[in-house]
Amino acid sequence: MKMLHWIAPAALLGFLAVAGCEEGVPAVPGASAEKSDKEKAFAQLAPEDRRLAESQKVCPVTGEALGEMGTPVKVTVKGQPVFLCCDGCKKKALDNPDKTLAAVEKAKTAPPGQ
Repeated sequence: MKMLHWIAPAALLGFLAVAGCEEGVPAVPGASAEKSDKEKAFAQLAPEDRRLAESQKVCPVTGEALGEMGTPVKVTVKGQPVFLCCDGCKKKALDNPDKTLAAVEKAKTAPPGQ
């Protein structure tokens, strides 16, 4: 019986400790509990594609940040992988390959925030 007096409180403390460790709760006060939509969009890409899309930063057709409209769309332009903000940009990107590739290079070399 005496052992039960020790087991019950220990079990309760263990339960409370585990219950407080919910997934998605920030470890640091003020940190975001949810991944941003952009992070979720990039998480859908294979690691190598993710690295390429992150280095490209923006859609070469619209200039919008990749990931803002969901998972970036990968196309091949003149043998090079190019990421677009959406399926709606495919035709323009493929119809103007030189312009598309120039925009990708410009985006990759632009300072952050531009």
